[in-house]
Amino acid sequence: MREGRFCALLTLFNQQCKHYGVTDPANIGEFEHVVLLAVLRLGDEAYAVAIRDEIVARTGRRVSRGSVYVTLDRLETKGYLQSRVGDPTAVRGGRAKRYYALRPRAVTALQDSRRALLQMWHGLDDLLENAR
Repeated sequence: MREGRFCALLTLFNQQCKHYGVTDPANIGEFEHVVLLAVLRLGDEAYAVAIRDEIVARTGRRVSRGSVYVTLDRLETKGYLQSRVGDPTAVRGGRAKRYYALRPRAVTALQDSRRALLQMWHGLDDLLENAR
């Protein structure tokens, strides 16, 4: 996509975000978004390794465990996630898993982002077909 077209779409996206009450669309980056969706999908079983595996299985992207850990920490600091430590297990050498859950702020951000992206996609199917 040419730079001018991309800038025009980005401007439209920002306008749609403001229209739907998203105060800062850049507040959640793409990978943060993917991590939040994985946490939502995994529910009570959302811990770092399972989150990474879910992302790899659903997106086909190679994802390092380190990037998941850093992103989980950042999202918790931003107030999008809360974590709890599970019971230690012998399988993990007596170490416990840290489980993550979405906070209401994350749910709102995901809903707003989905709404804005759907509005951006509306009517673009023909343009994509003609761009080939």
